[in-house]
Amino acid sequence: MRILVLANTPAHVHLYRHAVDRLERAGHDVLVLTREYACTTDLLDYFDMPYRVYGDHETEGYSRVGFARELGGQFLTIGTEAVRFDPDVVFGRGPYAAFAGTVSRTPVVLVLDDEPGDFNHTVSRPFADCIISPAVTRRDLGDVHYTFDGFKECAYLHPDVFEANDDVREYLDVDPDEPYVIVRFNALDALHDADLEGFRPEQRRDLIERLSEAATVFVSDEGDEMALRDLPARSYDLHPALIHDAMAEASLLVSDTGTMVNEAALLGTPAFRYRGTDDHEYGEFRELERAGLAEQFDEYDAVRNRSLEILADDGANDRWRARRREYAADLVNLTELLVDVAQSRGELNRLDRSTKRVLQPRSRSM
Repeated sequence: MRILVLANTPAHVHLYRHAVDRLERAGHDVLVLTREYACTTDLLDYFDMPYRVYGDHETEGYSRVGFARELGGQFLTIGTEAVRFDPDVVFGRGPYAAFAGTVSRTPVVLVLDDEPGDFNHTVSRPFADCIISPAVTRRDLGDVHYTFDGFKECAYLHPDVFEANDDVREYLDVDPDEPYVIVRFNALDALHDADLEGFRPEQRRDLIERLSEAATVFVSDEGDEMALRDLPARSYDLHPALIHDAMAEASLLVSDTGTMVNEAALLGTPAFRYRGTDDHEYGEFRELERAGLAEQFDEYDAVRNRSLEILADDGANDRWRARRREYAADLVNLTELLVDVAQSRGELNRLDRSTKRVLQPRSRSM
């Protein structure tokens, strides 16, 4: 079989990397089409995934006009590569996967989460042969939409998949018992981030200064805008492939972005999200809050004060890890599901009975 994967962001690389490895080891041909964006190609190289680049995307303020201009040139390359590869099934999301499947006349499997905008769903749904999303997703995208109990991050952070690197503290140059915090600042450059604001510059500085009184602070700045020279913090400068190992050992993650909050929560690390001006209700965050693994805040003072409270609580990390063990044990290993769906060419009626039981028609589960 020949499987084409559209991976536009670092999170997409993590989503598919274990499935790509298993499919290749099973003798299938896999190609990832990607763009130069943040550390996406760095991760593809690190995990030795077969890929070709169809374009680039800068981490700067985004607009719908800019998106349309960018997409027009990229479609030509995507179409050429898709036809040349001649896949049996296409995986991805949004217009990228829909276009690749259309021009190559190939079944399209969309793997989605509860993102706020309607654009990606609107343009891709008519071309999808199968849509898979977490059960906490609030949309019903029609008869081909199926859900599973879990999160897209379960493809790489499920207990049966994730293996922590025991050397990460040495790489970070922190002592075995030294508490540290990872602070992640969002570039807010995606289409669904247009017009949103996270931590303001003065809030970023105040957060770092206050957290540094209780722990070592590592800053991961997606937009690479913040100078740390005069601040009591260190830049997170390990290879991006090690970020989950670093999060698993951290005492706390604080961020104004979504994916890393989900990831930290599923690793059993206290995970706090500052919403800023984002008033969208995400099914994933709501579920992780219910499980006691993540917390969201509308006010800056609230997230700062709660962060300091957790760092002063010696039992917090043990409680979070116990919750994670109990909660994650019942989640679906998404990598196994993706492999099975790929080998069925996106035709769910070809899945074996045990895999079919994992997927539920969305319209039935609403």
